Amino acid sequence: MNTLTFREEPVEQDIQIVASLLDKTHFFTPEEQAVGVEVLLERLKDGLQSGYQVLFAQKGQQVAGYACYGKIPMAQDGYDLYWIAVDPLFQNQKIGYQLLTRLEQNILTQGGKRLYLETSGKDQYIPTQRFYERNGFILEAQQKDYYAPGDNRLLYVKYLGNHTSM
Repeated sequence: MNTLTFREEPVEQDIQIVASLLDKTHFFTPEEQAVGVEVLLERLKDGLQSGYQVLFAQKGQQVAGYACYGKIPMAQDGYDLYWIAVDPLFQNQKIGYQLLTRLEQNILTQGGKRLYLETSGKDQYIPTQRFYERNGFILEAQQKDYYAPGDNRLLYVKYLGNHTSM
């Protein structure tokens, strides 16, 4: 198979690619998928001024995975990971790990030291939670019934570089 390459500049065709990718994973609701596309549209329209940075992992000309992240407004060195998704055709090939590693390097280069993310506490998301934990994220908080009754919000953090938590 082709070598994995990365790109950070979205193009117009990525709108449909991201919409399809988020749908194919079967993890995101239609509302969440719409927000994912909205964020990309904002990035395309306003560039980095939008506050969103994107990273595409490609095998040849095909997008295998996608991540969206950005600096947290008014936070000294914190970033949010908004989206990370790998096309089911390319899962179990360490593409999610490579996307995460690459965006962490980008964040460190920009002076970032902490990466935050949120995910659902539903059983469906246990593999997602394990992925984050295997990659150095620590469960920092849980908000009961945040998304819906029985659907808790899990907040994770990863300290980047040599930074340690207090």
